[in-house]
Amino acid sequence: MVRKPTPEDRFSFGLWTVGWIGRDQFGDASRKALDPWEYATKLAELGAWGITFHDDDVVPFGSDDATREEILTTFKKAVDDAGLVVEMVTTNTFAHPVFKDGAFTSNDRWVRRFALRKILRNVDLAAELGAETFVMWGGREGSEYDGVKDVNAALDRYREGIDSVAGYIKDKGYGLRIALEPKPNEPRGDILLPTVGHALGFIAQLEHGDIVGLNPETGHEQMAGLNYTHGLAQALWSGKLFHIDLNGQRSIKYDQDLVFGHGDLLSAFFTVDLLENGFPGAGTDGPMYTGPRHFDYKPSRTEGYGGVWDSARANMDMYLMLAEKAAAYRADPAVQEAMVASGVLELSEPTLAVGESLADLLADRASFEDFDADAAGEREFGFVQLNQLAIQHLIG
Repeated sequence: MVRKPTPEDRFSFGLWTVGWIGRDQFGDASRKALDPWEYATKLAELGAWGITFHDDDVVPFGSDDATREEILTTFKKAVDDAGLVVEMVTTNTFAHPVFKDGAFTSNDRWVRRFALRKILRNVDLAAELGAETFVMWGGREGSEYDGVKDVNAALDRYREGIDSVAGYIKDKGYGLRIALEPKPNEPRGDILLPTVGHALGFIAQLEHGDIVGLNPETGHEQMAGLNYTHGLAQALWSGKLFHIDLNGQRSIKYDQDLVFGHGDLLSAFFTVDLLENGFPGAGTDGPMYTGPRHFDYKPSRTEGYGGVWDSARANMDMYLMLAEKAAAYRADPAVQEAMVASGVLELSEPTLAVGESLADLLADRASFEDFDADAAGEREFGFVQLNQLAIQHLIG
């Protein structure tokens, strides 16, 4: 029996997840939309802690200031009454046709200026609501044809845009950090900053990169054939894992946004193991992710609202079950013994001893001249057995 989620679990949902009405490029909506505040109330009943949203999820694009204020007031009251936290806010710069060639990297300078104004307006809103993270997904920042985009100039404009927003946050004294969300393609043929690695390289070029990190999503990494857990690990190692988006993905195809764990289950197990237990050689003494467990999925368009709430609950249930199994896996003496035999913990030992120089290494005959490479090549690492133990804990 899976326990009921509590606020201490810090489970959070995007309003666009449970609020997705099933419309896609091949079919019309299969569910009627509810008012934004109705989703908040139900998520709280299910045990969620936080809620997130794009600006246009709550206030229709183009609304006048009075209408915007009225809607936001109603939404904020419902969120407060439900006891939810607005932990992250983001801005939609991909849906309206004005953004068809991007926002910060559009070839049209006036579109870029409009995008910056739209984003800054919602940075103010994020700060007002007490959010800690401002996620930026550049879904339209890219192209379908190589000859139509000056990539050098596009990256300059992207850097200009992100630095402008980050500088504004600092000038205002807001306690916000920006989290970039990589994705390789869809809706554009190719999207700039397609992976965790690309985004880390980009952040290194920013003036205000100290408050810019990452929001990696399961499906976005896996649809490029990459390892999501490794992506999280590198972002964590870099001190840049500011936020996460959890969902399910099955192989290299379109962005499925399945329930977390309903895609690659073994990968989901190791994702939760990393998030909850830290790196094997360091554990909780090493870099740990302390942010929300945020779900960015879409309820199947085959479902009514009963299925919507079942799927929201399923995300939290999957995480809790995997966390319980990951804890048992780490505590298992057989696993600990197998990790030692496999050298997993040995990897934490520096190659050069404390105080040892390269000159010392070059003088150490045991490291090269007298090293028996043939004998060392016969070592068995036992990786298959270690992985089998993980699977036994997962499904046994």
